[in-house]
Amino acid sequence: MSKIALVTGAGSGIGRACALGLLAEGWQVALLGRRAEALQETAEAAGVNAGHALPLPCNVADEDEVAAAFAAIKQRHGRLDLLFNNAGGGLTAKTPDLVTGAEWRQIVDVNLNGAFYCLSQAFKMMKEQQPMGGRIINNGSISAYTPRPGSIAYTATKHAVSGLTKTAALDGRPYDIAVGQIDIGNAASEMTARMVAGALQPDGSMRPEPRMDLQAVVDTFLAMARLPLTANVLFTTVMATNMPYVGRG
Repeated sequence: MSKIALVTGAGSGIGRACALGLLAEGWQVALLGRRAEALQETAEAAGVNAGHALPLPCNVADEDEVAAAFAAIKQRHGRLDLLFNNAGGGLTAKTPDLVTGAEWRQIVDVNLNGAFYCLSQAFKMMKEQQPMGGRIINNGSISAYTPRPGSIAYTATKHAVSGLTKTAALDGRPYDIAVGQIDIGNAASEMTARMVAGALQPDGSMRPEPRMDLQAVVDTFLAMARLPLTANVLFTTVMATNMPYVGRG
């Protein structure tokens, strides 16, 4: 019997690549994202496995939309084996005094609140289903540990995602819910395209940064997803070998 997964931010980049990796391995995959057409493109990219994809347009920052999406998954499949909490975004580089309250709330709503809403719904389903349990993988970031200059909203939310991971991993133990985090640095996607031209460095300079192929992320993610629930990768980092990271230098 196929396992059931849900991937947020599945319309592009890391979310799309990881969803396609799961579909290629025979998973049934619910695709969450704000753009219906992008989710459909992800499903069609799965080729012969396109019928195993369930596009569900959803803004993860909206608690009611998230609840409705999980209800649709429960109605169609009856259970959930894996949540990849991947949706997120950031702002252009700016110092804290230049970040407006609206911008701050926008990033917190998606990166932190959205991750919590999905994690909470996944816990509810995984606790109630038979057999009980499942896996949750949160997309943290290199910024969950080391900030880039001008990234206070993004960095704060990613530090907070690490708190979600640690607490949920503890709270999930009695219910066979394994919670881990994948921290990704400079994967070749739409979000990092600007790094090829140059990214702001701590010394104020703009310098190009190397990126890794998305397949490296997919391979790391799938290694986590394949584990039995008796084993868990709590935190793992996959990054372009020569990118700035420790001390951002």
